[in-house]
Amino acid sequence: MIHLVRILLLLLATTVVHAQEETTTIEVEITHIDNDEGQMLIGLYDSESNWLKKLYKGTFGVIEYGSSSAIFKDVPSGTYAISVFHDENNDGKLDTNFFGIPSEDTGSSNDAPAMFGPPKWEDAKFEVKGRTVKQVIQL
Repeated sequence: MIHLVRILLLLLATTVVHAQEETTTIEVEITHIDNDEGQMLIGLYDSESNWLKKLYKGTFGVIEYGSSSAIFKDVPSGTYAISVFHDENNDGKLDTNFFGIPSEDTGSSNDAPAMFGPPKWEDAKFEVKGRTVKQVIQL
């Protein structure tokens, strides 16, 4: 009996249990797009230091009838923000004018305002935990 207990303890000690991190889905809906030309570029950011600099995940959205959508799957719990822009000419980049102001429509999660510069992380961030999260962004 003691021998059996030792074997069980040894098995338990050498067994690695991996706890799977809880992930969820973020659904993004973009509305009030001026026209159906081009595509939507949608970026998901995972920290203030990466905001508008380094994507956590990114995707493209087809525009139909003035709206577009995207889904980010397997997103771990945490704080995120979304930035989108209407790439009307399909060149894959945000076009700007002489002063660096975007000449293509942009938007952010929580409809964070972009007044006198890009939207702030504090205004655009939202929490993800467990349930599917839906963000509706109006351009």
